[in-house]
Amino acid sequence: MGIIVQKFGGTSVADPQKIHNVAKAVIREKENGNDVVVVVSAMGHTTDYLIKLAKEVTSNPNSREMDMLLSTGEQVSIALLAMAIQSHGYKAISMNGQQVGIITECIHSKARIVDIKTEKLQKNLKEGNIIVVAGFQGVTPEGEITTLGRGGSDTSAVAIAAALNADRCDIYTDVEGVYATDPRIVPNIQKTDIISYEEMLELARVGANVLHPRSVETAKQFQVPLRVRSSFKLDNLGTLIIGVENMEIYKPVAGVAADSSQVRILLANLPDIPGTAADVFGALAKNNISVDMIIQSLANNGTNSIAFTIDEDDLDNALKILEDVKKEVKAGDILIDKDIAKVSIVGAGMVDRPGIAADMFRSLAENNINIKMISTSEIKISCLVEKDNAAPAIKALCKEFGLESSEMAVVKGDLPNV
Repeated sequence: MGIIVQKFGGTSVADPQKIHNVAKAVIREKENGNDVVVVVSAMGHTTDYLIKLAKEVTSNPNSREMDMLLSTGEQVSIALLAMAIQSHGYKAISMNGQQVGIITECIHSKARIVDIKTEKLQKNLKEGNIIVVAGFQGVTPEGEITTLGRGGSDTSAVAIAAALNADRCDIYTDVEGVYATDPRIVPNIQKTDIISYEEMLELARVGANVLHPRSVETAKQFQVPLRVRSSFKLDNLGTLIIGVENMEIYKPVAGVAADSSQVRILLANLPDIPGTAADVFGALAKNNISVDMIIQSLANNGTNSIAFTIDEDDLDNALKILEDVKKEVKAGDILIDKDIAKVSIVGAGMVDRPGIAADMFRSLAENNINIKMISTSEIKISCLVEKDNAAPAIKALCKEFGLESSEMAVVKGDLPNV
């Protein structure tokens, strides 16, 4: 008998019928002889509704009170799922983050997990309970409720799997696994049966919405085998995510992704002296604002310009910080470009295959897609393009690198934002 951690998202528990379907999937795993811990998100669009409600009360809600509010969404779904499992004759108990002992940083709205107390989980598993845990939330050492930010339920599930030394963590979604790109853009895209942590982490970072980067990073750190599976086709094993050292073969390009949630910021006429870039990015880092692509260009008058991208959600805060930095370093204008999307190709096989970048750039050029910025790593190449060119770029690159299939993928859910 092993331990399996399952995670179901909001669409999987959106109504009573779907909650009963999830209960059957959980019971099925229990009947396979495993102990089961289930992590669930809030029902449907509950979180969006709660955010909207808060904004109707105040335009600037306090982050502590927002965490208090948003944490209630998952508590509804875990109680209902526990009831559904019990109605089928199985023992189940629901727990919120505080009851489990999910300890986080003292940061509201995007806290990181620092520890998970497993005593209560182990005790209930030994008593034969199926444990239903509220994802997306935790508690500080001082007892303050926190939320984990985007992808928090995925991160909760993987972290619990790591803490319990689980045999596997299954992430159930509205797709049948990890595809080489979003099948709503390229319907005949290949599904990947097996992919490395490294490739999945890069794909998640550059816009693939199947898993959040923090969850993959945690799985990689603690070597937790992950499966991405369909909530609607339980016999389909989906995609297995493991260490690259355990893979026999891997493609030069495993996937293509687009991220249209970023904005480009240009700081013009910065003094070309040591320490200027450190002042700019140090100020952003102190305020927990992550920077992605960076390009610095030198002018002829002793100045330079720095362009970089950040998440659009951080824009207002970043502009306030940069206005102060601008005065301190005596920089020129701050220019904003929201009409961008980052299109990336990812593959562990890039390391040994020269010419991948050239093929990517040529394919985009042949489709009349202009490149604004470029960044690379060992297994990733990203290009910044106009937002309207994101979908055409994905289609062109999937064709270029042979990622299309003869079969059509069937996907439920909302269209991607590209």
